[in-house]
Amino acid sequence: MKRSQVNEIMAQAKEMIHAYGFALPPWAYWTPAEFAAQKEAAMQVIKARNGWDITDYGGGNFDALGLFLFTLRNGRLADLQRGGGMCYAEKLLISRQDQLSPMHTHIIKAEDIINRGGATLVIELYGSDDAGHFAEDQGGTVWCDGLRRDFAAGEKLKLAPGESVTLMPGDWHAFWGEGGDVLIGEVSTVNDDETDNVFREPIGRFAQIEEDVPPTHLLVSDYREWLL
Repeated sequence: MKRSQVNEIMAQAKEMIHAYGFALPPWAYWTPAEFAAQKEAAMQVIKARNGWDITDYGGGNFDALGLFLFTLRNGRLADLQRGGGMCYAEKLLISRQDQLSPMHTHIIKAEDIINRGGATLVIELYGSDDAGHFAEDQGGTVWCDGLRRDFAAGEKLKLAPGESVTLMPGDWHAFWGEGGDVLIGEVSTVNDDETDNVFREPIGRFAQIEEDVPPTHLLVSDYREWLL
């Protein structure tokens, strides 16, 4: 992806997030220079990989295969492993109309996916086999707004604004906006996007950035090069 495209996606995301009454933390609006100047104070943000995250999954066609994310807070894997402390994470996502976030599952992370506003969020669901692998013929059970729901393999769950689903490790899922763009909330256990995303197809989690213009704000994938 070109940096100019990333900057434009950020600008559009700010408008949508604001339109639905959400506010990002002040550091979300830092320029790269401001972030570098504050990096010691912001080391918890950096190490937790909180912040802007825009991906085309390496496919080069963001409108068809892509996702906008902003990680608001993220806990510590060590706390999760010992069973106490900051074991949670929270994100805002934007899924555009007919923009696919491809089929994947998580080994560790359980997550509530919440339609926070906009159009309908469609989630395609499959279960896993005994080894945790994608099972084309297997459904399972999920909880929608705290209510039990059994799903058949490949069922397309449709969430209107305010509705949610809880996905457990091993629940394979893909999602997209139907009828328009969707603002999504994600509340989960500790999030590790570098190791805990298992895709059905061999694709990348992060975009490769072509630096045609300076960045408006840093992506989480920029932190290692720019700040560490």
